[in-house]
Amino acid sequence: MTFLSPERLWLLALLPVLATAYIVLQMRRGRYAVRFTNLALLAQVAPKRPGWRRHVAAGLFLAMLLVMMIGFARPATGVKVPRDRATIMVAVDVSLSMMAKDVAPNRFEAAKDAAKKFIRDLPGRFNVGVVSFAGNANLVAAPSADRQAAIASIDQLVLAKRTAIGEAVFTSLQAVRSFDAQSRGPDTPQDPPPAHIVLLSDGDNTTGRSVSEAIDASRGAHVPVSTIAFGTPFGTVDIEGETTSVSVNKETLRTLAEGAGGKAYEAADGGQLSEVYSSIGSSLGFKIEHRDIAARFTGIALLLALAAGGASLAWFARLP
Repeated sequence: MTFLSPERLWLLALLPVLATAYIVLQMRRGRYAVRFTNLALLAQVAPKRPGWRRHVAAGLFLAMLLVMMIGFARPATGVKVPRDRATIMVAVDVSLSMMAKDVAPNRFEAAKDAAKKFIRDLPGRFNVGVVSFAGNANLVAAPSADRQAAIASIDQLVLAKRTAIGEAVFTSLQAVRSFDAQSRGPDTPQDPPPAHIVLLSDGDNTTGRSVSEAIDASRGAHVPVSTIAFGTPFGTVDIEGETTSVSVNKETLRTLAEGAGGKAYEAADGGQLSEVYSSIGSSLGFKIEHRDIAARFTGIALLLALAAGGASLAWFARLP
């Protein structure tokens, strides 16, 4: 629970004052009763003491004030609400290391299958685009609601040398900017839909602009980047007759995700990759909105007020 107007909570400081005043008043009443020395006569003329019941109404009244003060601060709670629209860029690593067969049938085919399923499962109101990257980055499917075009672009991906992670982020950001500019019109809201980049890779940034530059660019554009480190530490590929180790570089991808306001994921096989994409899709499909729940506290305060009045009338024939 959060408070929309936390500055109003200063009223809570009055509760200890009221509670202290009540305790002091009760102590004074007890002292006055002791001063009446003829206890036998006092027992005859004084009504039977109500004991603990005399404090119930006061306690309920203080509880009512506490709840009313909290409600006055306009408390709110987070509620998951489906997004009306969003732009998702899927950036897929097509470097030669993706030929490694530590993931069946190999990293590349498993990554393509999982990416296509992710695109199919995105909410229909989302726009999706695809970027491939190896020695450079290319926009292979511009953002749109056409799922078949995005899936077809993934089927046509081919492998190449080197890995340009930074360039993949810059190309994705440019695609988002171009889409936002083209989609504006007289009947279109001026504020662009929220965007998110999902980048899958198994290696380090070996060419092009740096990861730190990509982080700065994504922050400036307010577009988070979530990364998926795909593969195992035991992958190898045969390049020009030589067997080369292609262990996954998780640190680079984690640095990018944390710096760019996204989340870093890891997947060691095709099944885990599908689970990661499912988790990402669920988080992107909803946003958290704060809903005012002050009315709940007002209702509780009314019930406490009724309880305090009812107890006082039942036991003392008067209102507190």
